[in-house]
Amino acid sequence: MVVPLVFGYVTRTLMVKKKGEDYFNNTFIKKFDNTTIVGLLLTLIILFSFQGNIILNNPLHILLIAIPLTIQTFLIFTIAYLGAKLLKLPHNIAAPAGMIGASNFFELAVAVAISLFGLQSGAALATVVVVLVEVPVMLALVKIANKTRPWFD
Repeated sequence: MVVPLVFGYVTRTLMVKKKGEDYFNNTFIKKFDNTTIVGLLLTLIILFSFQGNIILNNPLHILLIAIPLTIQTFLIFTIAYLGAKLLKLPHNIAAPAGMIGASNFFELAVAVAISLFGLQSGAALATVVVVLVEVPVMLALVKIANKTRPWFD
């Protein structure tokens, strides 16, 4: 986790000094747009291939992870979203605040679980379940935020 951070900092510093911030933001960074998505997809494919049999053979374990995760995500979104409403924040701030609060940052969870416990671990299984659950749950929350937009006008 620290290595990419340091590499990114050094790269940014050197590129901005050498070619300017405009080049860095509009040209250099855009060269890596697809790389990050491909890296995430490859990680997920590898993780699913290692955990596929465990997922299929242990549906109760999956439910024991997925149900509390779903409840937690909806609860945190609701607290943040309604809190923003009570603070009279506009919808374009309230919706992202709720989403960011509810997000489980599965990319970070996957990286930590694999590096600490390995691909075959229960922790890695939990992160796979997070990926499977978080995407549809977050899409449901987006739908809720879009349908309740008039609350904020």
